[in-house]
Amino acid sequence: MSQPVPPPGNPFAGGAAPEQYPVAPPAPARDNVVLGLVAAVVAALVTAGVYGAVIGGVEREIGWAAVGVGFLTGLAAGKVGGRNPVLPVASAVLALGAVYLGQLLGIAILLSKELDVSATELFLQEFGLLTDAWNETKDGMTFLFFGIAAFAAFSGAKKAS
Repeated sequence: MSQPVPPPGNPFAGGAAPEQYPVAPPAPARDNVVLGLVAAVVAALVTAGVYGAVIGGVEREIGWAAVGVGFLTGLAAGKVGGRNPVLPVASAVLALGAVYLGQLLGIAILLSKELDVSATELFLQEFGLLTDAWNETKDGMTFLFFGIAAFAAFSGAKKAS
């Protein structure tokens, strides 16, 4: 067996230089607390709507959905905002609000089925009625879901950054 041997001489002697690799663009700055908060607010509102739709569809609260609300809110804050220490706390607070709004939206959907009124109309015009209904139906599990969502948001923001 013979070993392959490179050809003798300089392969670039004819003036052909090796092609340069393109320069990679700089990494985006990820320490922006304002963008992180905006992303967390958007994620909280979107997940609150989904959580409300799930509650209205299955006619009960679901723990994994509260985990999803919190985690996605924290994930958005951490990915966009970076390692700022304000973001995990703010995303936990926003997750609490998102779970509350989702529960109110779920109640609005359930009442809209019974009263033959649109859920949007109930949510926007009869917010006090929804709050009273929430106060009547809250129990220990409701507050457990709040805690789960806040913990998931805090953890998601810390892990994403």
